[in-house]
Amino acid sequence: MTTAPHSDPSPEPHPVKNVLAVVSPHVGGRTAGAALAGLFPGQARVTVVESADEDPAALRDAHLLITGLSPVTADHLAVAPHLELVQCASHGFDYVDLDAARERGIPVCNIGSSGAEKQNVAEQTFALMLALAKQLVPAHTALVEADWALPRLQQSLTELSGKTLGIIGLGHIGEEVARRAVAFGMTIVYTGPKPAGPETEARLGGARHLSLDDLLRTADYVTLHAPLNDRTRHLLDAERLTLLKPTAFVINTARGALIDQDALADALEAGALAGAGLDVFDPEPPTAALRLLKAPNVVLSPHVGGVTRETLVRIALAAVQNVIDHLEGKPLRDIVS
Repeated sequence: MTTAPHSDPSPEPHPVKNVLAVVSPHVGGRTAGAALAGLFPGQARVTVVESADEDPAALRDAHLLITGLSPVTADHLAVAPHLELVQCASHGFDYVDLDAARERGIPVCNIGSSGAEKQNVAEQTFALMLALAKQLVPAHTALVEADWALPRLQQSLTELSGKTLGIIGLGHIGEEVARRAVAFGMTIVYTGPKPAGPETEARLGGARHLSLDDLLRTADYVTLHAPLNDRTRHLLDAERLTLLKPTAFVINTARGALIDQDALADALEAGALAGAGLDVFDPEPPTAALRLLKAPNVVLSPHVGGVTRETLVRIALAAVQNVIDHLEGKPLRDIVS
């Protein structure tokens, strides 16, 4: 008599977890959140809101929270007793109260290692640099007003080739910017906690690691790609802005509060800087009182550096995959706190 082999028991299904997707209106709101929710498998019950205060019951019951540039405060965390993870659908994470999350033992992750945003942020950085170098905005405005502005503009037109680009933060995005700068024939200097290493520096055309102050004294263009935290808030303040050459340009596609905006407006109005290209502001959207809106020789864009169609897909996939990995008991990536 033979005995039928025992079949392996079916694996235990993963318990259904409540996911709260909080997506700010200025980055797509409910529409973007619905698309993100559609990426989850059956073991997730997803609620989409535009702020963490919108649905108190969903926040209270949430096991996992994905935030797309929407603040997550200590008060939010205090009323979410089941919360296991806060996942930022962005490279930045300054809008989450990291101290409060740490106190409650809740990991906070971003999508840094995915590189989801690096291509478009690098392209936006160069769009702003080129617009300033070629005076595209005043040239366009003049022509629309039937003003042939070439005689007036030609003295301020410049090339990127042969200029020195100072990169504040040579991470995934900073390095992507540096690669493009090498193709434009620019010299690279950078600053950060430690040198990138000889191989990376060689790959970036002989890039050199400098202190922040030395970088500011050296660079023709300064571009910021650092995270925003207590140490980097107003990293470029009034004193540091005086270190820049009067022919230098400042580009910020990272976080608005990395620069003292009033100090930057002062420098531009005084002619102490050649210009600035800004994709980020503090706060966002900026108020009508922001002096940089009327400062001379600025090019402004409404935080579009991470929101192309292609970028949004990569961001959503990276954020959701990290949450799914957590649901399946796999290690988390990009833990920032």
